[in-house]
Amino acid sequence: MVSAGTLCQPMIRRILVANRGEIARRVFRTCRELRIETVAVYSAQDAAEPHVTEADVSIGLPGSTAKETYLDIDLVLEAAGRSEADAIHPGYGFLAENAEFARRAISQGLTWIGPSPEAIEVMGSKLASKELMTSIGIPTIPSLDLTGLSANEAADAADAIGFPVLVKASAGGGGKGMRIVNDPADLADSISGARREAASAFGDDTVFLERYLDAPRHIEIQVFGDSLGRVLSLFERECSIQRRHQKIIEEAPSPVIDELLRPRMGETAVRAAEAVGYVGAGTVEFLYQDGEFFFLEMNTRLQVEHPVTEMITGLDLVRLQIEVADGAALDLTPRRYGHAIEARLYAEDPLMDFLPVTGAIHRFEMPVEPGVRVDSGVETGSTVSVFYDPMLAKVIAHAPDRKQAAITLAAVLRRGVIHGPTTNRDLLVRILEHPGFLAGETDTHFIDRNDLAKLARPLANEELERIAAVAAALSDQTLERDRAKVLGTIPSGWRNSPGHLQERAYHGEHGTHIVRYSAAPVTVVEGLDDLELIRCTPELVELTLGDAEYQFALGRYGDTRYLDSDFGSVRLEKIPRFATTEAVETPGSLHSPMPGKVIRVEVATGDEVRAGQVLVVLEAMKMEHTLRAPYGGTVGEVDCRAGDQVEAGAVLVVVEEAS
Repeated sequence: MVSAGTLCQPMIRRILVANRGEIARRVFRTCRELRIETVAVYSAQDAAEPHVTEADVSIGLPGSTAKETYLDIDLVLEAAGRSEADAIHPGYGFLAENAEFARRAISQGLTWIGPSPEAIEVMGSKLASKELMTSIGIPTIPSLDLTGLSANEAADAADAIGFPVLVKASAGGGGKGMRIVNDPADLADSISGARREAASAFGDDTVFLERYLDAPRHIEIQVFGDSLGRVLSLFERECSIQRRHQKIIEEAPSPVIDELLRPRMGETAVRAAEAVGYVGAGTVEFLYQDGEFFFLEMNTRLQVEHPVTEMITGLDLVRLQIEVADGAALDLTPRRYGHAIEARLYAEDPLMDFLPVTGAIHRFEMPVEPGVRVDSGVETGSTVSVFYDPMLAKVIAHAPDRKQAAITLAAVLRRGVIHGPTTNRDLLVRILEHPGFLAGETDTHFIDRNDLAKLARPLANEELERIAAVAAALSDQTLERDRAKVLGTIPSGWRNSPGHLQERAYHGEHGTHIVRYSAAPVTVVEGLDDLELIRCTPELVELTLGDAEYQFALGRYGDTRYLDSDFGSVRLEKIPRFATTEAVETPGSLHSPMPGKVIRVEVATGDEVRAGQVLVVLEAMKMEHTLRAPYGGTVGEVDCRAGDQVEAGAVLVVVEEAS
């Protein structure tokens, strides 16, 4: 990795990273290389997470929520004083683009590893930054501030811009506080929802309207400035593959930006940064469509997707940040090498509208090979909490060309071992292997255009799941015999009548699989005459079926079985041999999909509702989640009210279907 070139060793001695998870670990890695001491801050919820143990000093912040901890300027600055840190790196998210935080850190005598508070203030406001860009001749998308406007005035403004429109938070990003509005009747609810979400995520409920482009590409330029006035473009990244307006696959360079357009966009981004005297790492974002590009916003911080730029340039952007903050000059000439693609691995269920998923991570391992990098905030034993963003890791592949980078990244994700909450891994692999993606046909509507239900379907097909169920049954039998306290030499399920087969059942994505097999040594598996068992232990099953060879590594957690192979990963639930008696649930019960806070209850007992009508709005993981009526009918029960904290699975509303 290349440094700024002027300093051999920064004067900074100890850096507090005002963040958590993978970005904190990423900054710590560079600090260790520079022999700079590190300070972690952490909430009660994060006390056992990796970033806490990797720092030289760790300071606990009382509380669990972001607002109580990572967003509390007083607590973070107090931690800097207690730990004797002499610099602060804000990471991204939380306080990273908070001008007041930067200002107070500087006034406390700390070196601020980022741009000036003034630059953050101007560029941190999407509205103010658009006005500035317009004034210096950079094209922007038509937009209008909604502050102080009545519902009727907002409706008139949307009509003037033209539907569909986008409601966006002025502060922050990551898809929070953002709504697409196609129908004028939905405008008022979209504005109020965006305001609530923005206030919760960023502490600022300012929102504005913007014209919605129907098929743009999201192109951003990595810029870097030093305190001597030099600003460089470190080339573009394309971040068009998005869900909920949040990026999930990023790459550099863009497959659509050619050698004529690249310098034009780079020069425009540099002009934007120079307009605010920018120092440090920043990203100027554009929407590109039909040969034109429009300024979208500037992120005054390091980006989540910065690794793809590092991979194609050989630069360590965190090191550059530290050196520039220490007064170094940018004495380098950027060059590009090959192609890099990054995939964001989230704990979420794409087939359930990307609903975040919480829970324990029993095992987390990604293959390590040349050209592959994993920036992870979790490890085996971590927990995905309801309080924070559910990103588990970023997996990045670098290769001489785009196709090879995509193939490598897909293969690594396929072979990853992820035992715990549902993830978007299968969706990422299918996108990376999709002919349209490989052809460079990417825009911000790629997922919608290619049918999410197909893209997100499990990689493991029904046949593989069936074979995995056989492996699980045979391995479970072996485990039971290994644990037998009496008659351990007798085969499991031994009977006087050897023709009677044993039976086990498992449930997977493709349904229930009943496995009938002979007692050990296994000679018969019903329905699979050409199966040959090579090896069977509690942790590993090797078998052949026809010409195919399978090797499954098993993980067991209660009744859950994970079977990992080169063909894909399978998750199965063991079905108990004896059914248990369970309470019968009232038909039409709507459950909370995850722990969260009830923001609004839109109905009362006895109300008539139509299919799809909003019933309850929850807030969890910094996003709002809506429960809608599954069919038309009458509300039979309402078991929650605004302000309630509810657990996952709690019944919130019961709808009685119309006869």
